[in-house]
Amino acid sequence: MEKATFGAGCFWGVEENFRQLNGVTETKVGYSGGHIENPTYEQVCGKNTGHAEVVEVIFDPAVITYQELLRKFFEMHDPTTLNRQGPDHGSQYRSAVYFHSPEQETMAAEVKAELDKKGVFQNPIVTEITAAKPFYDAEEYHQKYLAKRGINVCH
Repeated sequence: MEKATFGAGCFWGVEENFRQLNGVTETKVGYSGGHIENPTYEQVCGKNTGHAEVVEVIFDPAVITYQELLRKFFEMHDPTTLNRQGPDHGSQYRSAVYFHSPEQETMAAEVKAELDKKGVFQNPIVTEITAAKPFYDAEEYHQKYLAKRGINVCH
């Protein structure tokens, strides 16, 4: 099993999108990329922690590759808006790939460059590609939030 960490706006819908993929064995929502240890949702929403809402994805690379996860990541949100996804705005909603190996860093940069070159999006991709920092689990009520309610989309 391997780990991937992505930020693509509100983590509820992002988690549900990844959770549905064949080869993804586990998902958790949480916070990463900032400078405060063990932040709460309220602290992250306060915009002073530097953290993004993220989803940690555990996957079987024999079933789904990291590159396939990256492509799904770029499909499930607008990677061209800085600190905004839909009605949600603030740095905690930034588009981010937090890589766990040099190979993941290379693949993320290659996929981002390819999509920009092909003009898949009307505007340039602003997704940050950064080494993974500590991941802090979000509160239990955020975990599998949509699945617990029998829905699969936020907005």
